[in-house]
Amino acid sequence: MKPVVGAFQAWSCTVISVFAIVILGVLGILYNSNHHGLLGGIEDPENGPAVAGTIFVAVIVYAAFFVFCGLQGLLHVRENRRGAIAL
Repeated sequence: MKPVVGAFQAWSCTVISVFAIVILGVLGILYNSNHHGLLGGIEDPENGPAVAGTIFVAVIVYAAFFVFCGLQGLLHVRENRRGAIAL
């Protein structure tokens, strides 16, 4: 199987996805527990678990990006070990 994206793009997407999963996961947990620092203001949302549900959907999307981009990066590693010529 040949990679669809370049090696740099694949590894960059993988790293960005890891950071997004961690940051959004923490935010989702805080909203789900109705943390006063996120829900205490006048213009803040009132329903923390609803916001957390939306954030967890974004975490799932970034997890899919992580899997796809990670596999693309591994395909590049496998291709380079075979001695393929990079263009």
